[in-house]
Amino acid sequence: MPTSTLQPGRAERLTGLAHNGDVEALADEVLAYTAGYTGDWGRESREVTDALDLVAPECRPELLMAILERCCRVTDTEQRRVTNDLLKILVKPYGRATTADSAAVALAFAARHTSYFGGAEQRHMAQLLLDAARPLPPEVVAMMRRTAAHGYWDSSGQLKPLLDRLDAPPLNSGEAWADRALADVASLASEEAGRWLALLRHAATATSARPAPKWEATGRRLLAELTDPGDRLRSWLALVGRPRTIRLNRTQWEYDVNEAFDQFNSTPLRGLVWLAAFLPDHPETPRLLGALVETSLRKVAGLGPRNPKVANAGVHALSRIPTEEALAQIARLAARITYKGTLKELNAALDARAAALGLTRDEVEELAVPAYGLTEVGRRVEHFGDASATLDATSGTVTVTWRNANGRIVRSVPASVRSGHPEQLAEFKAAVKDVEKMLSAQAERLDRQFLAARVWPFEAWRARYLDHPLVGTLARRLIWLVDDVPCGYHDDALRTHDGTQITAGGTVRLWHPIGRELDEVLAWRGWLETRQVTQPFKQAHREVYLLTAAEENTRVYSNRYAAHVLRQHQFHALTSARGWRNRLRMMVDDSYEPATRELPRWGLRAEFWVEGVGDDSDADVTESGAYLRIATDQVRFYPMNAPENYAHAGGGGYEQWVHQDARPTEPVPLAEIPPLVLSEVLRDVDLFVGVASVGNDPTWQDGGPGGRFREYWASYSFGELSGTAQTRRDILERLVPRLAVADRATVEGRFLVVRGDLRTYKIHLGSGNILMSPNDQYLCIVPRQSAGSSTGDVFLPFEGDRVLAVILSKALMLAKDTEITDPTITSQLRR
Repeated sequence: MPTSTLQPGRAERLTGLAHNGDVEALADEVLAYTAGYTGDWGRESREVTDALDLVAPECRPELLMAILERCCRVTDTEQRRVTNDLLKILVKPYGRATTADSAAVALAFAARHTSYFGGAEQRHMAQLLLDAARPLPPEVVAMMRRTAAHGYWDSSGQLKPLLDRLDAPPLNSGEAWADRALADVASLASEEAGRWLALLRHAATATSARPAPKWEATGRRLLAELTDPGDRLRSWLALVGRPRTIRLNRTQWEYDVNEAFDQFNSTPLRGLVWLAAFLPDHPETPRLLGALVETSLRKVAGLGPRNPKVANAGVHALSRIPTEEALAQIARLAARITYKGTLKELNAALDARAAALGLTRDEVEELAVPAYGLTEVGRRVEHFGDASATLDATSGTVTVTWRNANGRIVRSVPASVRSGHPEQLAEFKAAVKDVEKMLSAQAERLDRQFLAARVWPFEAWRARYLDHPLVGTLARRLIWLVDDVPCGYHDDALRTHDGTQITAGGTVRLWHPIGRELDEVLAWRGWLETRQVTQPFKQAHREVYLLTAAEENTRVYSNRYAAHVLRQHQFHALTSARGWRNRLRMMVDDSYEPATRELPRWGLRAEFWVEGVGDDSDADVTESGAYLRIATDQVRFYPMNAPENYAHAGGGGYEQWVHQDARPTEPVPLAEIPPLVLSEVLRDVDLFVGVASVGNDPTWQDGGPGGRFREYWASYSFGELSGTAQTRRDILERLVPRLAVADRATVEGRFLVVRGDLRTYKIHLGSGNILMSPNDQYLCIVPRQSAGSSTGDVFLPFEGDRVLAVILSKALMLAKDTEITDPTITSQLRR
């Protein structure tokens, strides 16, 4: 039942504020009411609407806008719905505009939305203003342009003729970059301003997927007429994606409009991005374009990527810039971007550059990695007069150490550097960020080399990997096979685990534990731990997934990771990051392919079968209709060219869609899948389940919505260990004796058992969830996002396992449980 009664005294307050014309306080009261009201506006809410009717007519437009302003900041979905329904009632009298004054109110209200009213209504209201010799405010023109650009809201094309007659700014106000551009042009002398306006209007004609030769020629000519346009254009592009300067109201079924790009501005923005490729070479241009691609693909709730067409324009511009910096950005983005359309553009750009250079695609990606000023592997010393900064990336974490003019280490940038070398400082800081981004991208690319089965000539590998100033920081923390002899880097040389130096060889491959002798694997784990080498990803400790007896019986599919419940959006992000193709499942009458990873090197396609879980309640779907959770089923392999399998979004079984005269292609028996391929694919699936399972959520002890997943949560949270969790156990068995709490912690079966002063705690090695003695009472601790940084000086032999870091941080805290001050924890300990 909806909430229907006002809090004591609120009706009197509303009435009093309405009589007094205190619009701001009245709007606050209304928003306080909508925060707890869940019904529709009618009899049960009549006290509110009756009070609003008491507001003097001349104050009602101000009240309307005050409530609207507050609604723009509401984040709760139900409160936003209720408030928007009230706004519909309040704006209705102005929507039937017959005078310029009522039209002005309606249009001002509409201007705080992506669009409001239909195209014909907007044109009628605008004409009332124009006939009264009153100009249309820029924000109103912006809204009308968005309406026309969308098409659906102005299907009969009512607005375009009117907009064509207006002498309106070339960009919509309300976005940081557009506001800066308009302000910059307005500050220029009329002749120079005219040339910039001509450039902006030309950019607004970038309506095709690629710039035509004629468009490009005109753009080059307009740029040539400007005085040093690079800095100004780059300053605008640097602001793309910043928070809107005019916040819009999000209506009930809309995506998050304040995170999306303005529909009208996206076209001139694409044109400006294309034009950036024609600027004189400058190291900041590729950097800005690379950041713009990522910004444009950032996900928006209810929409998806912000603006793929701007992202693709950024890739096109980078492909037209013939510098190493531009190629480096393309290679970095190709290793990080998962959006299919833009990734296709990036791959095409790399393939084209490879063909032009007469190299393979892999070679181009390797040669594209810049040194970023590093003069030796992982180190760069930058002098700013007598002061200096040392960038160090040798350990995997990028650090900067500052020294003042006296050579003493200082905690922040010396004042002499800020005042005397601002441009050099800005470039150095940008290079530090570039190093961090590129290291992450290169680690992901190297991790994918296991399935690529790449082989390098020794000298080429040494130059591109081991001794490369940036990639060397990763390569020197990995194990390699030189002519099938495993070796790592230590004491300035390649060495076997027993110390034998290797100075030359024929071919080099990445070492993988599958197929290697157990003694060799254990020796390398010990070698890394003894030397405190943290690998950029799991290699020596990498999980190996061998064919099980159950899989031999099922023959063509694996049920090893079936019957799990995963958070769909987290699963989707993980599949993209690991190179899988997947679509978010919507609660609609549609069919979907399984999550798929193509393996061209092996001629195979891996499939992970999943389906949506739940009904159409708010507890099971997002506002846009996407399932919040999915259920898992089989893992299968098919020949790469086999027909796709499809299943309904909500389940019902997968099947191949083939011609009536054709037969479906059978899956490849698991026994015929190369062990490396089987292991790496199942490792990915283990990762998806281990990270995205609702069983990892410490707040789901009650089983989630309606308690439906209580049994699954309990079985997963404290059940048998997955391959990743077993690796965790092996590592902890070696690490725990070296911990400061070693006398209070032991690894026992599926748990790390920690003895505190108040209780004894069992931390599950899979989920990280905790049971307390004496009666296995559940202890809910929600880890911070930065929990991985709270393990002190504990050495971990690889990066990337957040659950391991969470388990260690919980253990260190619970061993000193009498020192815990967080009331959400202490209240549970003393029950």
